[in-house]
Amino acid sequence: MNFSGRSLARRGLGPAGDGKSPGFFIHPVIAVDAHSEAVLGVVAARIWTRTSERKAARQHRALSEKESQRWLDGSAAAATGLGAAAQIIVVMDREGDIYGQFAQRPSQVDVIVRAGQDRTLAQGDKLFEAPLSWPALGRTQVRVAPKRPGDRGRSATLLVRAGTVQIARPGNSNNPADPASVTLTLVEACEQDAPPGAEPLHWRLLSTLAATTLAQASEVIRLYRLRWRIEQVFRALKSDGLALEEVQMQAAERLFKLAAVGLIAAVRTIQLVDARDGSERPASDVIDPALIEAAAAIGRSKEGNTARQKNPHPHGSLAWLAWIIARLGGWNCYYKPPGPKTMREGWNQFAATAAGYILAKGHVP
Repeated sequence: MNFSGRSLARRGLGPAGDGKSPGFFIHPVIAVDAHSEAVLGVVAARIWTRTSERKAARQHRALSEKESQRWLDGSAAAATGLGAAAQIIVVMDREGDIYGQFAQRPSQVDVIVRAGQDRTLAQGDKLFEAPLSWPALGRTQVRVAPKRPGDRGRSATLLVRAGTVQIARPGNSNNPADPASVTLTLVEACEQDAPPGAEPLHWRLLSTLAATTLAQASEVIRLYRLRWRIEQVFRALKSDGLALEEVQMQAAERLFKLAAVGLIAAVRTIQLVDARDGSERPASDVIDPALIEAAAAIGRSKEGNTARQKNPHPHGSLAWLAWIIARLGGWNCYYKPPGPKTMREGWNQFAATAAGYILAKGHVP
């Protein structure tokens, strides 16, 4: 979160990502259903600001003393908070390419990490050279995530190779408990015939999942692609939705609390937008079950007399709730689907209306 140009009277903030402007950082863990690709909620989050004090060189500090520790903490939080899941797979971009992540991950957690550095293998070779001698498994199609609002994305054809690599412990590792090497799957996906003006995709994905067939490698690629859901959440939290960077609060501790609340609200906005055309998920994903009665009463007040003016979704479903909240936000169901801002407005109205209903009924969930 960067407050460049909006930093007057801010207190308690250190340098943001540019190293100059005041700001702070949010590192969330977001749960996504691997099959339906639905956002399920916030598992954990770390919110912090950097100090301006000089620290020892990074290579001389233990991982626990670095910001990079947040990636391991995220995996541990997933193992604890999602223990009832059939399988837990933590997906990370290149910042999560940390040897300790592979060596110290919880035993019940698998990982998929986009390789960020050309690591040395146990045999002395380099990671990025390994796939050059592997036969191609075949081609797979992926949908490239939109980069900005209004962008409809595109489809890409990827040539896929996969194999097993043994990564050597880095020479600058200061954790003697880490093993001398770790064995991982490497899936390399290179886009074929990218359209003019588009940067061809080239993903090198390190994973603890097996990928000896095209189907298995394609599944690793599909799961990695779900990382774009976190970018959606960030956009909903910032300029395209809640506009957290525009708030008037000045003190860091209050900004941190607002950011935590805003992160949950941004995730719920994404959940509601996803469900606007139908969803198998229940409304209890985003509201307390005791509020279903209030939602039904509010929904009836927004329905018309004709079939087209009725809520078309099953009672108690997330899609049913999304219809109600979108209508509260001013969405005309004949003309346009609800976007994040409409959902935000509708959500605020729903909260106020539901509170009034509960007070009138004389009970509070």
